Amino acid sequence: MGEDELSRNTAAAQKKSALTGSVAAVLADTAVRRPAHPALIHESEHFGYAWLWERARRYARVLRENGVRPGDGVAMLVVDDPQFPLVYFGVLAAGAVVIPLNVRSTAAEITHVLTDADMRFLVCADSLIGPAREAAQPLGTLLLTVGTPQEGAVDLEEAARHTAPLDDFVAREPDDAAVVFYTSGTTGKPKGVTLTHRNILHNVHTMAATPFAFRSDDVLLGGLPLPHSFGQICSMLTGFHAGITMVMMPRFSGAEALKLMQEHRCTVFMGVPTMYFGLLDAVDKGGAVPRIDRLYSGGSALPVKTFHDVQRVFACPVYEGYGLTETSTSVSYNHPGIVCRPGTVGVPLDNVTVGIARPNTAGIELLPVGETGEIVVRGDNVMAGYLGRPDITAEVIVDGWFRSGDLGRLDEDGYLSVVGRKKDLILRGGYNVYPREIEEALVGHPAVSQVAVIGVPHPVLGEEVWAVVVPSRPEEATPEVGDKIVEWGRQRFASYKYPRRVEFAETLPLGPSGKVLKRTLVAQLVSTVAPDSAG
Repeated sequence: MGEDELSRNTAAAQKKSALTGSVAAVLADTAVRRPAHPALIHESEHFGYAWLWERARRYARVLRENGVRPGDGVAMLVVDDPQFPLVYFGVLAAGAVVIPLNVRSTAAEITHVLTDADMRFLVCADSLIGPAREAAQPLGTLLLTVGTPQEGAVDLEEAARHTAPLDDFVAREPDDAAVVFYTSGTTGKPKGVTLTHRNILHNVHTMAATPFAFRSDDVLLGGLPLPHSFGQICSMLTGFHAGITMVMMPRFSGAEALKLMQEHRCTVFMGVPTMYFGLLDAVDKGGAVPRIDRLYSGGSALPVKTFHDVQRVFACPVYEGYGLTETSTSVSYNHPGIVCRPGTVGVPLDNVTVGIARPNTAGIELLPVGETGEIVVRGDNVMAGYLGRPDITAEVIVDGWFRSGDLGRLDEDGYLSVVGRKKDLILRGGYNVYPREIEEALVGHPAVSQVAVIGVPHPVLGEEVWAVVVPSRPEEATPEVGDKIVEWGRQRFASYKYPRRVEFAETLPLGPSGKVLKRTLVAQLVSTVAPDSAG
């Protein structure tokens, strides 16, 4: 099919997108504006916007022919290759709701999502058929696959080759559900975060201009997992809306990222702090430093030292931001239009309001500038709620504000600083200890590559301050070096703040968003360290 014919087939979508709130319009509109421009590069193969949208509408018709109706939930267990956006926009074009699953999900985890969301459809990659089939068959869930045909499943990819595309995407109302993200479940069973078309489009339209300042010739290295909200909304959707090119990277490694940046002349990279650790390590091991225009960090706090190291090595600005899945990924960002302040996460996005509220109160009591409290957010980016859980939704959306569970403060210029998770606050002998403050100092020690400061149960103090350190070199994981790190902290903090003990680890446990799972660390230490050594 030629480019002109592809453009004609998508022209109706451009007119309709002005009348609907559908996220499908993100791809539909760009397929008209930039039909031949590469939307994706995967293993050196280029996929244009018009081709992608035409093929996605074929997928949509196959889904409709197999019983998918507007408003139905369709689970996706698809890896980060071109099949992900094809299935994703196929589901949206059919008027259905996307439920993306982590590709590492077990059969039990998939079963929980299928039952919790009452889903009758699951699309999976051929390589993930095992856990998908194990979860789907007992529930009577229709299984569709992409890739190599699989027994007992509808071959979505092959069926799409032999059907005509839908003429257009199915219109949805702005406040209809678009995507349901299941949280990592660190406090129990994962909950479904329901984002509407309005939620997602608000942030997509805003972020393309500020903070990301996308240009028509930008090439983005897509190292963030697409099933997660950061990669999906910030990289894929915002990038597609702007009409840029995304280089797909199914599995991140620092060395491979440097290579892809060089090969495809990438201008933009978005990542979580662990990815920046990986990039720096790859450069230290001899990797060539690519020319890149700007770097963005999110997901968890980027240590100030790492910020400066990355900026020095890559000779370009680094912009750190903040957000949660419940806020359609982004709340605030440093960006090219303002003075970047390391250690902060910038200023709120346009039409997003951020406040600092007194923690642990029934209502929202906003605190003065400069005081530390719970970060609260309101705006069109705030989720509709947790799927099927009005009780929990009512706990976090109060008086129109979303309670983030994060502690932070605003300065007189409106810059937001994140102190840490409210649940990670350490209470030692009646004093509050904010882990990030301690971590920022400890990472300055030459033997410390990464660090997590945690509170370990103590019979007298309530909690004691410990540090779990990934050493700069394996041979530094010794009691003597641990004592030196403790002394480093003692010299810099009040007596109740500095860590009394250092434990070494090869890696820190991370959640899907790149956040360190501190309660996992506490549980591991409590179960393995002798009780009398916790004091």
